Amino acid sequence: MNLLSTINDWIWNPMAYFALAVGLFFTLLTGAVQFRRLPDMLRQIMAKPHDDDGVAPLQALLLTLASRVGVGNIAGVGTAIAAGGPGALFWMVVVALVGSASSFAETVLSQVYKRRIDGEHRGGVPFYVEFGLKLKWLAVILAVAYMVCYGFVFSGVQSNNIASSMDVAFGMPTWLSAILLTGLLGFTIIGGTQRIIRAAQLMVPIMAACYIIFTVIIIALNIDQVLPTIELVLASAFGRDQIFGGMAGAAIAWGVRRAVFSNVAGVGEGTFGSAAASTSHPAKQGLVQALSIFIDTVIVCQATGIMIIITGSYNVVQNGETVAENLPGVEAGVAYTQSAIDSAIGGFGPVFVAIALFFFAFTTMIAFYYIAETNLGYLRGTTGGWPSWVLKIGAMGITAFGALVSADAMWMIGDIGYGLLGWANMIVILALSPIVYKVIKDYDRQREQGEDPQFDPEPLGIQGADFWTAPAAPSTSRLDHDDTTTR
Repeated sequence: MNLLSTINDWIWNPMAYFALAVGLFFTLLTGAVQFRRLPDMLRQIMAKPHDDDGVAPLQALLLTLASRVGVGNIAGVGTAIAAGGPGALFWMVVVALVGSASSFAETVLSQVYKRRIDGEHRGGVPFYVEFGLKLKWLAVILAVAYMVCYGFVFSGVQSNNIASSMDVAFGMPTWLSAILLTGLLGFTIIGGTQRIIRAAQLMVPIMAACYIIFTVIIIALNIDQVLPTIELVLASAFGRDQIFGGMAGAAIAWGVRRAVFSNVAGVGEGTFGSAAASTSHPAKQGLVQALSIFIDTVIVCQATGIMIIITGSYNVVQNGETVAENLPGVEAGVAYTQSAIDSAIGGFGPVFVAIALFFFAFTTMIAFYYIAETNLGYLRGTTGGWPSWVLKIGAMGITAFGALVSADAMWMIGDIGYGLLGWANMIVILALSPIVYKVIKDYDRQREQGEDPQFDPEPLGIQGADFWTAPAAPSTSRLDHDDTTTR
């Protein structure tokens, strides 16, 4: 654990500021597209698919939200407050506001360089590394890394938290949670892409709405604490609070770390689901995915943070020393949210959080499998067959394993994986920023002329975007990576 902790700090301490810088860069490059095109974001959510091969923009949004909205929104917020103080909440919002531009950029690239595989729209980080940067060797390395992390590692963090919360709420043994989760995940992913999307469509809106409703109830029951809570968060964020005044640096570092872990803006996670959307212009889905960052961090994460802070259900420890102790002996994470709900609705906290965490984490697990399968499809040029079954078995295996091992170990391994992928992808999208600039300028020009933007890469001088130059071409069962032609 000491070694993992050291590696984790090496990766994340500089990345906290790098992620902010990348988000700010794309905010400036795109003219703050995430703010000035807000009406377009809302309009594009309900757009119809442009062709029959891809999914609707709303379906792609729900699929990416399924991966974004997970344990980071419940347990991750608690750990951010424990390590960074209440001010971490403010910096989570800042990261979301500027990071949504990073999400816009990576989504645009995933749309520009996507391909058809077995009749489906598939794209993501390896696709724009190969066809955009022309670095096939790096694309293969990243595809393997994403497939391994999302297929065989990250789901363990989700199942670990589900098992822990079920144990607290219902006294369910972790081995039983492991069996039930593994079986349910297997049933869903064996049903293929359509079953995965249907599960996300059903669960994501319901779970988010119910969670926000409970937040509103808790705020209403503690209405006199709203202004003091806001003042505490802001003062702590800038090191001006009497108790948390020396934690401004920790607030920034942990606010950024947990925001990135939750909304994964710039990590590349959202590129795979967003590439599945059928749209007439890459910028349209970029706008939809920029909105998903707001939903994940500004709404759902802040709902958790407000519940915790407004009820005083947290401890804060810095460098091994206790700064604030409101819940003696309580471990940071899910237990903070459970305590917050308990304080308002006695005895119901563990039950509600266990149910909410199940839906949040399970939808994340099925979205993670979709990401792993897309990377396998990139490597092989097709889906299905025995390699797909190996991936399915691996995903179910880490689900069972994650439910049974140490929570600290799973969080640490997950953090390291996200950090490494984040560094790689953010450097890649910075290298491809001229493409993002061309796409948003093309979109803005057509919108200013009163047109419904249609994308044609050739007049823009964008090479490798073969999907858009021959959208009616037959579906392929094999990608020819040497000549980048869809056949």
